[in-house]
Amino acid sequence: MNQIPARRVGALTAALVLGLAAAPPAWAANPAGVASVGSAEFTKAGMHVSVPPLAPCAVDGTTSNTSEAVVRMGVRFGAGTSSCTTAVVDPANDTTTTTSEANGTDFELSALVSVGGPRLRVAKWQVTCTATESGTSAGMSLGGLRGFSGLPEQLPANHVHEVKKSDGTVLATATFGETILPHPNDGSIAMNLLHLRFTEASTITGDVVLGATACSPTP
Repeated sequence: MNQIPARRVGALTAALVLGLAAAPPAWAANPAGVASVGSAEFTKAGMHVSVPPLAPCAVDGTTSNTSEAVVRMGVRFGAGTSSCTTAVVDPANDTTTTTSEANGTDFELSALVSVGGPRLRVAKWQVTCTATESGTSAGMSLGGLRGFSGLPEQLPANHVHEVKKSDGTVLATATFGETILPHPNDGSIAMNLLHLRFTEASTITGDVVLGATACSPTP
């Protein structure tokens, strides 16, 4: 089967800058706590493919969600779930923590096959964002990868993998553990487990995101 064992990106933290006043969540560059199974927006051979964020959740909105398998031309998202929860750790002071995560299975991108590229698959995955008063952390795990030849066993954050044809032409870039930290740093963080961007050589325009989450320090 040529499957790749589970890989993990270590947790990344975004601590509040020393001396920065803790702002209300609405002021943060990233939301209080959100997650989704993924989304897609690309055009191939004149056909537009659009998959809005699947199973979105938010700690200040819908706190859990599910999505059935979604199949569109060139892409498949397997069934997935999301959960955005808040826990009170100190009732006397209303101190809370939040955990926003999404899980999924059986992702497949076949859009590149007809232009000489590989079929990309991820059998199972999870992405998580955790927030406390003092900062945030994000992490991910994934397993059962196929089509991503030459990946390291341990994936560093923001690892960019080139998806190529057999002749070396780059058809897409796949960013694993894509992490967004705001400037100036307010302690919030966002992570896309996998962000696929098509190149001009593929004749496809657009991108696909698998597993997205973001969170901000709790008030």
